[in-house]
Amino acid sequence: MEESRRETRPLTPDFGSQNISVVKGHGPRLSKINLISLLSLWLELFPQEEPEQDDNQIHSVGLVVLRNNKVVGLHYSGHELHAGQAAIIQHAGRLTDCHLYFSRRPCATCLKMIINAGVSQISFWPGDPEFSMLRPNPHTHTGRITEEAALDAVATEKLKSNSSSHICLLLQPVVADMVQFVGETSRECDFMVMATDDNPGLNTEELFWREQEKYLEDFSKRFLIEDCRQHREILTQMHLENFCMEPYFSNLRHNMREIVKVLASVAAGVPQRHYGFHQETGSSVPPYHKGVSQEIARHCIIQARLLAYRTEDPKVGVGAVIWASKQLTSLNGPAHLSLVGCGYNAYPAGSQYGEYPLMDAKQEDRKRRKYPYIVHAEQNALTFRTRDINSEEAAMLFVTKCPCDECVPLIRGAGITHIYTTDHDRDKNKGDISYLRFSNLKGIQKFIWQRDPAS
Repeated sequence: MEESRRETRPLTPDFGSQNISVVKGHGPRLSKINLISLLSLWLELFPQEEPEQDDNQIHSVGLVVLRNNKVVGLHYSGHELHAGQAAIIQHAGRLTDCHLYFSRRPCATCLKMIINAGVSQISFWPGDPEFSMLRPNPHTHTGRITEEAALDAVATEKLKSNSSSHICLLLQPVVADMVQFVGETSRECDFMVMATDDNPGLNTEELFWREQEKYLEDFSKRFLIEDCRQHREILTQMHLENFCMEPYFSNLRHNMREIVKVLASVAAGVPQRHYGFHQETGSSVPPYHKGVSQEIARHCIIQARLLAYRTEDPKVGVGAVIWASKQLTSLNGPAHLSLVGCGYNAYPAGSQYGEYPLMDAKQEDRKRRKYPYIVHAEQNALTFRTRDINSEEAAMLFVTKCPCDECVPLIRGAGITHIYTTDHDRDKNKGDISYLRFSNLKGIQKFIWQRDPAS
């Protein structure tokens, strides 16, 4: 079935069609809601200057802001500001008619400001809210809902009831075989290939599965509620009693687990041990543009990897995210990042599946190849950026594949100062697409995914 006419990139408005069925053997595709769920959950884990306190009843939160189907904000909780408060400060009245997607139901403190801004829709992950209801009981070793959490739930419900904003859950079933597909492609992505090339004796399959298992355990503890009784009680406190009934409750928990499995696989595809983004020598930019820490760089490249699973390319998914930061004075200091744009490779906006050729370089008839028609991830991120790039700030592009010759002049002309990527295809000419210009790209700091020289 063909998808309806698409709107502007980087996200398309379909909710049900998640697969390009006209291409034999093509893997499943993340739906818009699945992608937003994954981005919001991952943003909750944005590296912090000061770690989250175990006894703090306020959870960190990730937030994705959409206006007219375009991502205009990616936000995360900091040491002082909640994610919702950060969005209010940055966007203010421009949040009118926006859709906000939270990794947790926002607390009443954030919700009152968001509703007041005229937000059209607020969606949230159906787990423990931002104002946590799960407080350990030292006598019974089980969770309990505190009086403060109950009061926040009452205030939140009253705000919701008196609001014109539509407030709903952020969750959708994952398309069949998506979990398996993400696991297989993450295990074979460029980041894992680079690890194999650097160390032919490394068992990358074992490395991947070990990393995936670790992330799955960590993410399950954070985003899922193991105890069914506690989960039902929390849903009831949030006035979501309908989801506590079977089979809805079991389906809800299954869908949540599937999303968490996908996130664990994507994160495992960028191994941490002995690898990272290391700067190439020879480029010159203002001295205060130092880039970001390894933790933040890796976090941002995983954002791009999530976007890549929304691709319309029948073979290769590519994702790109552009962040800006003013005068980064220290690699270990706070980043204060501001989103410029994000995107994935896709056919032109407004087209339908099957309107353009879908074949790759193996197809002998060049007229039936996809390359002249696919809009690259970097091009979509720049075309639908949320704001201009200022000359006094660092503009950092995180892209899952080495930029091709078609994108290099656009990156330079847009004012990008830093590129974080792999160079698996560097200096290769594949006929329809080549990667020869990247090596000669001057005036931009390149951080290439590779083995740590000191390890």
